[in-house]
Amino acid sequence: MGDVIHTLPALTDAQRAIPHLQVDWVVEPAFAEIPRWHSAVESVIPVAIRRWRKQLFSRQTWREWQAYKHQLQATEYDAVIDAQGLLKSAVLATHFAQGTKFGYDKHAAREGLSAYFYDNAFSIAYQQHAVERIRQLFAQSLGYPLPTEMGDYGIARHFTKSAINSTACSPYLLAIHATTRADKHWPESHWAELLKALTEQGMEVRLPWGNALEYARAERLAQVSPKVKVLAKCSLTELASQIAGARAVVSVDTGLSHLTAALDKPNIILYGATDANLIGAYGKNQHYLTACGMENIAPRDVIAQLAEYCGE
Repeated sequence: MGDVIHTLPALTDAQRAIPHLQVDWVVEPAFAEIPRWHSAVESVIPVAIRRWRKQLFSRQTWREWQAYKHQLQATEYDAVIDAQGLLKSAVLATHFAQGTKFGYDKHAAREGLSAYFYDNAFSIAYQQHAVERIRQLFAQSLGYPLPTEMGDYGIARHFTKSAINSTACSPYLLAIHATTRADKHWPESHWAELLKALTEQGMEVRLPWGNALEYARAERLAQVSPKVKVLAKCSLTELASQIAGARAVVSVDTGLSHLTAALDKPNIILYGATDANLIGAYGKNQHYLTACGMENIAPRDVIAQLAEYCGE
């Protein structure tokens, strides 16, 4: 999810520089909702790489692959840009699309072999945030000056109506407690302490979840107070609406923290296992709490950050 969201500011730059820009976006089906939120996107072309790899020789995979290639090759593009710099994106998307191909050179790409699939490859410094790298790639590929201001994801306005409607409800915080890597989890006891303190201040807290383990954790945390609400299973669009309507967000390092940044929502993000400088949430109102180990980020520090930055 982060890779998809990190590309949005570059798309906004390009839309502002090129009148009537229209973009088709190749993306995994699980994240196909995200590009549709941006006004420059004309069409979304799903590519089910993860599922196809598990069923490589099935007839269904072969049919879907042929349909994907037919859709991808139906248009002659002015430019084909590989924003990921991975071998799989170069082979399965960039290579088969029709048009001049652009990407990172072998020293700048995440996987250097991908550079051999491009007509034009650019040297872009790796030791900077992914958002800025992709903005530079788009600017050089499409020939416009790189904007100097912070990147704009261009999707917050898509959720403005749902955010306005949420003001009719009680103010709430969203606590994004789930992530894929074990070392990026904040201890459940820390979450419980935080939620207890927030609800004692009268604040409602909402908990999203994506699988059975996350749901079970959310249900346990909800025992802290009647003001802790476990959300129903949400699509990405529904989750984005929940984020847009929240007063603020507290999150671990996960794809939804990047979505929160894309929606310009105040967010206290907990980094105890990853480098926030390179892959941290990029955007307005994003505040990092860092430590050596997630257990060393104290709930009282989160509360203090909420009070300072989010008016809690």
